[in-house]
Amino acid sequence: MTSQAADRPEPVGVTRRSKITPEREQEFYDAVLEQLRECGYDSVTMEGVAASTRCSKSTLYRQWKTKPQFVAAALRSHRRTRCIDTGSLADDLREAARAAGELSGRDTKLLQALAHAAPQDPELQRALREALVEPEIAALKEVIRRGVERGEVPADHPALEYIPAQMFGVLRIRPVLEGEYADPDYLVRFVEAAVLPALGLT
Repeated sequence: MTSQAADRPEPVGVTRRSKITPEREQEFYDAVLEQLRECGYDSVTMEGVAASTRCSKSTLYRQWKTKPQFVAAALRSHRRTRCIDTGSLADDLREAARAAGELSGRDTKLLQALAHAAPQDPELQRALREALVEPEIAALKEVIRRGVERGEVPADHPALEYIPAQMFGVLRIRPVLEGEYADPDYLVRFVEAAVLPALGLT
């Protein structure tokens, strides 16, 4: 898909002044992400989003010059923060697993949809990391930091650095191996069977 806008690009995620309300803008973002999940990146078009949101294609092109910019802005609009603090490292990890499982279908679909496109577009890749990866890693690192401070696990425990990879890995690989998303029950059982024993926790 090519842009029909002016030659000088604007920064991704920065929209031009327009009469689009924040609510309407979010409606566009939701439509983009839903098309990504259902059809994949290559099938998302400005035309399709315009049709599903009942707006003109030119409106979208004026606001977001290219499809990668539009998708990146939509991803950033859904960035979330997560605060988990049960007072116990084991329970924090269980809760993190449960929370990740509740969104695993939606998030995994987005990761799968962008798996081939993101490496080819640095801005899209950054937006994907900012929206889906970095908040989860930051939340896990904070959980680990508090557990170390409470003395539940030593700071130099060799398994600590692999916890994010374990959690993200099982989210991505279960659909491939078993044809099912990693739901809350599955992820909590994974934490109890694989993560907690590796840390010496029960």
